[in-house]
Amino acid sequence: MAEKEQQAYHPAAANGYSRNDAETGGVDSKELRRQKQKKWALYIIAFVIFQTGIIVLFTFTVMKFRTPKFRVRHSKSFDTFDVQPATPSFNMRMNAQFGVKNTNFGPFKYGNTTVTFYYKGTEVGSTNVRKSKANFRSTKKVNVPVDLVMPTTLASSTDLISDLNSGILPLTSQAKMNGKVEIMFIFKKKKIANMNCTMEVNISTKSLQNVKCK
Repeated sequence: MAEKEQQAYHPAAANGYSRNDAETGGVDSKELRRQKQKKWALYIIAFVIFQTGIIVLFTFTVMKFRTPKFRVRHSKSFDTFDVQPATPSFNMRMNAQFGVKNTNFGPFKYGNTTVTFYYKGTEVGSTNVRKSKANFRSTKKVNVPVDLVMPTTLASSTDLISDLNSGILPLTSQAKMNGKVEIMFIFKKKKIANMNCTMEVNISTKSLQNVKCK
Protein backbone atom coordinates (compact mmCIF):
# COMPACT_ATOMS: atom_id res chain seq x y z
CA MET A 1 0.00 0.00 0.00
CA ALA A 2 2.83 2.40 0.88
CA GLU A 3 4.62 1.52 -2.35
CA LYS A 4 1.55 2.45 -4.40
CA GLU A 5 1.29 5.84 -2.71
CA GLN A 6 4.95 6.59 -3.46
CA GLN A 7 4.46 5.64 -7.12
CA ALA A 8 1.50 8.03 -7.41
CA TYR A 9 3.76 11.07 -6.89
CA HIS A 10 6.45 10.10 -9.37
CA PRO A 11 4.76 11.39 -12.60
CA ALA A 12 4.63 15.03 -11.33
CA ALA A 13 8.36 15.05 -10.65
CA ALA A 14 9.08 13.37 -14.01
CA ASN A 15 7.99 16.57 -15.91
CA GLY A 16 11.05 18.44 -14.59
CA TYR A 17 8.96 21.02 -12.66
CA SER A 18 8.17 21.19 -9.04
CA ARG A 19 5.65 23.42 -7.31
CA ASN A 20 8.47 25.58 -5.96
CA ASP A 21 9.92 26.03 -9.46
CA ALA A 22 6.58 27.26 -10.80
CA GLU A 23 6.21 29.76 -7.98
CA THR A 24 9.78 31.01 -8.49
CA GLY A 25 9.16 31.50 -12.21
CA GLY A 26 6.03 33.55 -11.47
CA VAL A 27 7.91 35.77 -9.04
CA ASP A 28 10.74 36.39 -11.56
CA SER A 29 8.34 37.41 -14.32
CA LYS A 30 6.54 39.83 -11.98
CA GLU A 31 9.88 41.33 -10.92
CA LEU A 32 10.92 41.81 -14.53
CA ARG A 33 7.58 43.45 -15.27
CA ARG A 34 8.07 45.81 -12.31
CA GLN A 35 11.57 46.76 -13.46
CA LYS A 36 10.32 47.53 -16.97
CA GLN A 37 7.53 49.69 -15.54
CA LYS A 38 10.07 51.59 -13.41
CA LYS A 39 12.29 52.18 -16.45
CA TRP A 40 9.37 53.50 -18.49
CA ALA A 41 8.31 55.73 -15.60
CA LEU A 42 11.85 57.15 -15.38
CA TYR A 43 11.92 57.75 -19.14
CA ILE A 44 8.58 59.57 -19.00
CA ILE A 45 9.69 61.73 -16.03
CA ALA A 46 12.98 62.58 -17.78
CA PHE A 47 11.08 63.50 -20.97
CA VAL A 48 8.64 65.73 -19.05
CA ILE A 49 11.53 67.50 -17.27
CA PHE A 50 13.32 68.01 -20.60
CA GLN A 51 10.19 69.39 -22.26
CA THR A 52 9.55 71.70 -19.30
CA GLY A 53 13.13 73.00 -19.54
CA ILE A 54 12.70 73.68 -23.26
CA ILE A 55 9.42 75.53 -22.67
CA VAL A 56 10.94 77.65 -19.87
CA LEU A 57 13.99 78.46 -22.00
CA PHE A 58 11.77 79.33 -24.97
CA THR A 59 9.57 81.55 -22.78
CA PHE A 60 12.46 83.52 -21.28
CA THR A 61 14.40 83.96 -24.54
CA VAL A 62 12.38 83.78 -27.74
CA MET A 63 9.04 84.80 -26.24
CA LYS A 64 10.38 87.59 -24.04
CA PHE A 65 9.41 91.08 -25.22
CA ARG A 66 12.31 93.56 -24.95
CA THR A 67 12.16 97.34 -25.33
CA PRO A 68 14.01 98.48 -28.49
CA LYS A 69 16.63 101.23 -28.24
CA PHE A 70 16.44 104.46 -30.26
CA ARG A 71 19.51 106.68 -30.32
CA VAL A 72 21.74 109.08 -32.24
CA ARG A 73 24.64 107.09 -33.72
CA HIS A 74 26.75 109.86 -35.25
CA SER A 75 26.82 112.63 -37.85
CA LYS A 76 28.17 111.78 -41.26
CA SER A 77 28.77 115.43 -42.18
CA PHE A 78 27.49 119.01 -42.03
CA ASP A 79 26.06 120.60 -45.18
CA THR A 80 25.89 124.02 -43.51
CA PHE A 81 28.17 125.12 -40.71
CA ASP A 82 27.95 128.77 -39.73
CA VAL A 83 29.07 129.52 -36.16
CA GLN A 84 29.77 133.04 -34.83
CA PRO A 85 31.10 132.98 -31.24
CA ALA A 86 31.18 136.76 -30.88
CA THR A 87 27.57 137.44 -31.89
CA PRO A 88 26.71 134.70 -30.68
CA SER A 89 24.91 132.62 -33.30
CA PHE A 90 24.95 129.27 -35.07
CA ASN A 91 23.21 127.81 -38.09
CA MET A 92 24.02 124.24 -39.04
CA ARG A 93 22.55 121.44 -41.11
CA MET A 94 23.72 118.13 -39.69
CA ASN A 95 23.38 114.82 -41.55
CA ALA A 96 22.57 112.69 -38.54
CA GLN A 97 22.37 108.92 -38.42
CA PHE A 98 19.85 107.40 -36.02
CA GLY A 99 19.70 103.77 -34.97
CA VAL A 100 16.78 101.59 -33.88
CA LYS A 101 18.23 98.53 -32.14
CA ASN A 102 15.81 95.62 -31.88
CA THR A 103 16.95 92.61 -29.79
CA ASN A 104 13.60 90.78 -30.04
CA PHE A 105 13.01 87.54 -31.97
CA GLY A 106 10.54 89.41 -34.15
CA PRO A 107 10.27 92.76 -36.01
CA PHE A 108 9.62 96.11 -34.29
CA LYS A 109 7.25 98.25 -36.33
CA TYR A 110 7.30 101.92 -35.35
CA GLY A 111 5.42 105.02 -36.39
CA ASN A 112 6.54 108.52 -37.43
CA THR A 113 8.79 109.93 -34.71
CA THR A 114 9.95 113.47 -33.99
CA VAL A 115 13.45 113.94 -32.60
CA THR A 116 14.08 117.25 -30.83
CA PHE A 117 17.51 118.77 -30.13
CA TYR A 118 18.18 121.14 -27.23
CA TYR A 119 20.89 123.45 -26.02
CA LYS A 120 20.70 123.45 -22.22
CA GLY A 121 16.92 123.03 -22.26
CA THR A 122 16.18 125.37 -25.19
CA GLU A 123 15.01 123.80 -28.43
CA VAL A 124 17.39 124.46 -31.32
CA GLY A 125 16.16 121.99 -33.93
CA SER A 126 14.06 118.95 -34.75
CA THR A 127 13.62 116.33 -37.44
CA ASN A 128 11.27 113.48 -38.32
CA VAL A 129 12.02 109.77 -38.64
CA ARG A 130 9.48 108.13 -40.92
CA LYS A 131 7.61 105.02 -39.90
CA SER A 132 9.31 101.75 -40.75
CA LYS A 133 10.44 98.59 -39.02
CA ALA A 134 13.58 97.14 -37.47
CA ASN A 135 13.96 93.45 -38.29
CA PHE A 136 14.46 90.85 -35.55
CA ARG A 137 17.79 91.04 -33.73
CA SER A 138 19.14 93.85 -35.90
CA THR A 139 19.74 97.61 -35.93
CA LYS A 140 17.85 99.80 -38.38
CA LYS A 141 20.01 102.75 -39.49
CA VAL A 142 18.27 105.92 -40.63
CA ASN A 143 20.00 108.97 -42.12
CA VAL A 144 18.08 112.22 -41.67
CA PRO A 145 19.19 115.89 -41.96
CA VAL A 146 18.70 118.14 -38.92
CA ASP A 147 18.67 121.94 -38.98
CA LEU A 148 20.25 123.36 -35.82
CA VAL A 149 19.53 127.07 -35.53
CA MET A 150 20.05 129.36 -32.56
CA PRO A 151 16.75 130.94 -31.43
CA THR A 152 16.62 134.65 -30.58
CA THR A 153 16.03 133.78 -26.92
CA LEU A 154 19.69 132.74 -26.68
CA ALA A 155 21.07 135.96 -28.19
CA SER A 156 22.16 137.29 -24.80
CA SER A 157 23.18 133.93 -23.27
CA THR A 158 26.59 134.18 -21.62
CA ASP A 159 26.71 130.37 -21.44
CA LEU A 160 26.37 130.13 -25.21
CA ILE A 161 29.09 132.74 -25.77
CA SER A 162 31.40 130.81 -23.44
CA ASP A 163 30.67 127.45 -25.09
CA LEU A 164 31.16 128.76 -28.64
CA ASN A 165 34.44 130.40 -27.68
CA SER A 166 35.61 127.14 -26.08
CA GLY A 167 35.00 125.41 -29.41
CA ILE A 168 32.46 122.90 -28.02
CA LEU A 169 28.67 123.22 -28.36
CA PRO A 170 26.88 120.75 -26.02
CA LEU A 171 23.53 119.40 -27.21
CA THR A 172 20.93 116.91 -26.09
CA SER A 173 18.28 115.02 -28.05
CA GLN A 174 14.99 113.51 -26.95
CA ALA A 175 12.31 111.44 -28.64
CA LYS A 176 9.58 108.93 -27.95
CA MET A 177 9.18 106.19 -30.55
CA ASN A 178 5.91 104.24 -30.37
CA GLY A 179 5.74 100.86 -31.96
CA LYS A 180 4.80 97.21 -31.74
CA VAL A 181 6.92 94.08 -31.39
CA GLU A 182 5.61 91.03 -33.21
CA ILE A 183 6.82 87.51 -32.40
CA MET A 184 5.99 84.46 -34.51
CA PHE A 185 3.42 86.52 -36.46
CA ILE A 186 0.94 85.93 -33.63
CA PHE A 187 2.04 87.60 -30.42
CA LYS A 188 2.14 91.39 -30.40
CA LYS A 189 3.00 93.92 -27.73
CA LYS A 190 3.25 97.71 -27.73
CA LYS A 191 6.67 99.11 -26.87
CA ILE A 192 8.01 102.65 -26.48
CA ALA A 193 11.65 103.39 -27.26
CA ASN A 194 12.71 106.57 -25.48
CA MET A 195 15.71 108.56 -26.68
CA ASN A 196 17.79 110.57 -24.24
CA CYS A 197 21.20 111.42 -25.71
CA THR A 198 23.97 113.93 -25.03
CA MET A 199 26.56 115.01 -27.59
CA GLU A 200 28.99 117.74 -28.55
CA VAL A 201 29.55 119.68 -31.77
CA ASN A 202 33.25 120.28 -32.22
CA ILE A 203 33.43 123.68 -33.91
CA SER A 204 37.06 123.46 -35.03
CA THR A 205 36.72 120.01 -36.66
CA LYS A 206 33.07 120.51 -37.69
CA SER A 207 32.11 117.13 -36.34
CA LEU A 208 29.81 115.48 -33.81
CA GLN A 209 31.57 113.77 -30.91
CA ASN A 210 31.06 112.12 -27.51
CA VAL A 211 27.56 110.83 -28.32
CA LYS A 212 26.15 109.07 -25.25
CA CYS A 213 22.65 107.69 -24.89
CA LYS A 214 20.84 106.29 -21.88
